[in-house]
Amino acid sequence: MNKTHSLLLLAALLLPAAAWSQDRIYRCGNEYTNNATQAKERGCKLVEGGNVTVLGPAPTRAAAPAASGGGGSNAAPAPRFGGDEQRARDADARAILDAELRKAEARQASLVKEYNNGAPEKTAQEQGNPQKYAERTAELKSALARADSDVAGIKRELSRLPGASN
Repeated sequence: MNKTHSLLLLAALLLPAAAWSQDRIYRCGNEYTNNATQAKERGCKLVEGGNVTVLGPAPTRAAAPAASGGGGSNAAPAPRFGGDEQRARDADARAILDAELRKAEARQASLVKEYNNGAPEKTAQEQGNPQKYAERTAELKSALARADSDVAGIKRELSRLPGASN
């Protein structure tokens, strides 16, 4: 293979790599651009030292009616459907949440009973090991706090459903 062929082969291999490389990125306050002319006009600074990923604001939905009455949630509202279909979906959601609430409340009641106001009954293994008893008591307290939070969260979700009277 002669030198010309070697150089052409090398150029052919390097050309796609250059196409993959990222353009220069300029920072203009809180905005970024890869337009060098615009950056120069605005006095932007070149960003160096790696690739830049810029995330813009989330796209907005076109005039979708809100599914909830507020509540400060950042989640996008669930899509709404017409009449009977939406009522059926709401009824299904309520049934699922009601079942989850019953399970969460049963778990909460079980933990309240076992925790016994911070003095659970000692097991045979814990009779001679106070550290093990203290660890189990702390785990029960933590599990009870989670269960309380679960019940409150499910009740909050139920209250957000249309026609909620909770």
